[in-house]
Amino acid sequence: MENNIASPKKEFKHETIDKKNYPFGITTGSAATAAALAAFLSIKNGVKHVNIKAPVGVLKIHVNYVEKLNSYSGRACVIKMPYNDPDVTKELQICAEVVLTDDGQIKITGGKGVGMVTKPGLQVPVGKHAINPVPMQMIRDNLIEVLPKGAGADVTIYVPDGEQIARKTMNERLGIKKGISILGTTGIARPMSSKAYRESLTCQVDVALAEGCNELIFVPGNIGEKLALEILNAQKDQIIQMGNFVGFMLDNAAKKGVKKITLFGHAGKLIKIAAGIFNTKNSVADGRHEIIAAYCGLLGGRKELIAEIFKSKTTEDMIAILDRENLTSDVFNAIGAKIKEKCQDKYKLDFDVYIVKMDGRILNTH
Repeated sequence: MENNIASPKKEFKHETIDKKNYPFGITTGSAATAAALAAFLSIKNGVKHVNIKAPVGVLKIHVNYVEKLNSYSGRACVIKMPYNDPDVTKELQICAEVVLTDDGQIKITGGKGVGMVTKPGLQVPVGKHAINPVPMQMIRDNLIEVLPKGAGADVTIYVPDGEQIARKTMNERLGIKKGISILGTTGIARPMSSKAYRESLTCQVDVALAEGCNELIFVPGNIGEKLALEILNAQKDQIIQMGNFVGFMLDNAAKKGVKKITLFGHAGKLIKIAAGIFNTKNSVADGRHEIIAAYCGLLGGRKELIAEIFKSKTTEDMIAILDRENLTSDVFNAIGAKIKEKCQDKYKLDFDVYIVKMDGRILNTH
């Protein structure tokens, strides 16, 4: 297997094997393209693999299932084989049915398990199936090379388990209903721990702006979203999950013209920003004990109290200690003010900050 993905002239083989630690996989767009090409080729001959042209180069992709339906149509399925990544679409079967036509046009649509776009702001218009522009072009380009002169094709991409898998993605938040998206910009899928995941998060901002929301609420995740809906009486489209990528998401929002951001979330995540930590993943940076202990000391906390906070196991434990000493509001007001200062200095936006406990109690005066 070729591992050098820098050169577009390389052929990348994507075989059906048991190893699950490949450095990359194929995108849903590549799988859909391979299925469409195999479906066409099945009309004349059986096929076990296809070579597709993708932006990154030529990909050799195994075909899991192929069937000739009649003299002018066929269907095929490709399994998005495993690679070293938590991607929920790994091992998902992506299929295509191709019907030859005589109008010279290639028409591509989605079927069962391919989501329908219901909100503006995405690369695909409202009312269309969520097949992004690059995969759409890949399917066209690969079929054009094999279709008889003057012939066209009606292509339907479908994903048998797509609706079920979509529940594990961000599609519902983005207004993509009843299925997954057919995605990809290069043809290969690298581990989504950073770039691809961050890009999926930024789509939320695009949708919110397209819906007319200029004042957004940024939360770390599902818990923050649930509490923000309850406490702030916010619209769901206003709420943006930023994961651990605080700096990346704020920078993206600033570039896109967002006017005001409310940071809302559990103390265990948000207080890190007070120390200039804009990636809040624990393995990247923590500092919760140091931040709360430092502000407790600045506000006159005695040495024994600071030591007790520093030795606590969780943020909730530290809050309980501050409650006991009647210091919670003072400490979190100071931390909240510092978070606001850090963000406004860095991003030149208007900010509000709500720091909360797990039970929804607001700890600071925002």
